[in-house]
Amino acid sequence: MSAASMPQVHLADDRLTRGPWIYSRRIDSADQEVHPGALVEVIDASGRFVGHALANPYSDVGLRFINRGRRNALAHPERFLYDRLKRAADLRRRTLRLEEVTDAYRVCHGEGDLLPGLVVDRLGPWLVCEHHALGFWNLRAEVETALKRLYPGARIAHRVPGSARRAEGFVDLGMEEGLDPETEETIVTEYGLRHPVQPGFGHKTGFFCDQRDNRQRVARLAPGRTVLDLCCNTGGFALHSALAGARSVTAVDLDETVLERAQRAARLNDLDVEFHHLDAFDYLRGALEAAQTWQVVVLDPPKLAAGRRDADGAMHKYSDLNTLAMGAVADGGLLATFSCSGAVDLPTFLGMVFQAGRRADRRLRLLEVVGAGPDHPQEPDFARSRYLKGALLAVD
Repeated sequence: MSAASMPQVHLADDRLTRGPWIYSRRIDSADQEVHPGALVEVIDASGRFVGHALANPYSDVGLRFINRGRRNALAHPERFLYDRLKRAADLRRRTLRLEEVTDAYRVCHGEGDLLPGLVVDRLGPWLVCEHHALGFWNLRAEVETALKRLYPGARIAHRVPGSARRAEGFVDLGMEEGLDPETEETIVTEYGLRHPVQPGFGHKTGFFCDQRDNRQRVARLAPGRTVLDLCCNTGGFALHSALAGARSVTAVDLDETVLERAQRAARLNDLDVEFHHLDAFDYLRGALEAAQTWQVVVLDPPKLAAGRRDADGAMHKYSDLNTLAMGAVADGGLLATFSCSGAVDLPTFLGMVFQAGRRADRRLRLLEVVGAGPDHPQEPDFARSRYLKGALLAVD
């Protein structure tokens, strides 16, 4: 990564964009060949310096800004990257003091930490770097050097999710295979509960750090109540509810691998949870036929909309699933429902939930709107950085 002879990319207009992305259709030209993932200077149509970005001609997102300030800010790019990551790590460790309650948290949240396309999660002794931008994949050695200074002794793994491999041109560059790390299973701790995880494998980086605070919200409501955790993944909501003193806990997921890990976590923590390997739709239909209900129901499905083009179809699935879930809530019970689809905004999600209540003929009272924990900060000009949204509702 060198600031010397940095290529320039010229925009087709002078329109000021506050967010961190510039789509390829707004790019006019480059003054020299720009290799995929290169660090470039961005110049508007009037010849003014706009900022520094990672460029990728293979992607719809042609430019990802890492600096909108001074032109000499990238005079020492490695130092710049270290300073950005240090600021992100300090927020979690010194300001939020997350290490007092967990050793599993997000160190860097991409756009929310002004490093668009780079996600870093701490999972016990591991730091898992998830690259959503080809530019940061190319800079992985520099990222690793900075992280080793910030977390001495940490083991570091790099991965690229399948969606990014396609969107960022990894496949076209012959980099489709062999990107996932080789890691062994480790134990992470969250509010005293131990979770076995394999860093870098499974959904996201291997563990849902974003739901940490919401697991505590549900656990505080669980004592003495019956709890159903739908799409439970590795069992976070179910396990914390059981630890908090729920009268009974049932957990459901279709993925055998994550369900097996959830079962091992229950044994590791000596907790009684009833697990079912079933699709959530099928399980709920069976429960409704048997007139079975729970006092607390958690619905946390996987991402159903990968992008805006998938949003309409995803909303139908979300609506059907929420309608069924509301039928499984005992009268006067609680529903915690979530969506992690960044392409679905909060007003659309809440509108769907309220419509599902009407379809289920249930009266809803919105108690709280929730999202990811503070280690997943939102960039104000980039709403998708606050991708996780949820609602806690009383259901009559």
